[in-house]
Amino acid sequence: MKKNLVLFVLFVLPIVAYLFFASGVNSFAKLPTITPTIPDLQEWKTSDGKSVTLNNKITILGFIGYDVEHHKGGFFNLYEKIYARNKEFKDFQMVMVFPEGTEAEVTKLQTSLKKLGPQQNWWFVFGTPESIKNYYSKLQLMGSLNEKLGTANVYIVDKKRNLRGRKGKNKKGEEEYQEGYNTFKVSDLYNNMIDDVKVILAEYRLALKKNNKANRKI
Repeated sequence: MKKNLVLFVLFVLPIVAYLFFASGVNSFAKLPTITPTIPDLQEWKTSDGKSVTLNNKITILGFIGYDVEHHKGGFFNLYEKIYARNKEFKDFQMVMVFPEGTEAEVTKLQTSLKKLGPQQNWWFVFGTPESIKNYYSKLQLMGSLNEKLGTANVYIVDKKRNLRGRKGKNKKGEEEYQEGYNTFKVSDLYNNMIDDVKVILAEYRLALKKNNKANRKI
């Protein structure tokens, strides 16, 4: 009996504790809006001239800047922790913004990412430095772009172009604020962003169910 108890404490209990703390539970029943109705970005194009829209898509939006190589590790973290888990959701997309002139470096980055798996609905768009600065200012965030027009943070944008995050009192009554998620910190993606994306997807799944029920009644 004693032996079994010791084995439980040494091996089973730590695993249970890890799963409990690592599972993460969002602090908000519904993910708050940080900035309502941010502008669309159709003026920016991919390297092959395609436009990308935020309308009717759940978007992970990032600003990479000129230092593409520096952000490579963040891309791998984002792919594994966020994109790979949600890529089957047809209205889910990743949009990364780069200054014009970085196309060759971005092509190399895309080649590296292909080793991880498919990249459908993962878009790389290019804009002038001034247009990127101007657009980012309209997001009305506390954070800012660095001198190379990049940030380690990515942002969650819902189908109505609302930038979502953690703001106000959570379910414990504590004040909380988070507008972006640091791609260089796996803990931030794992403990916070995974849960917050789940909340957004759950909102739309619930809305779809309600709409389907309403349609059946008509």
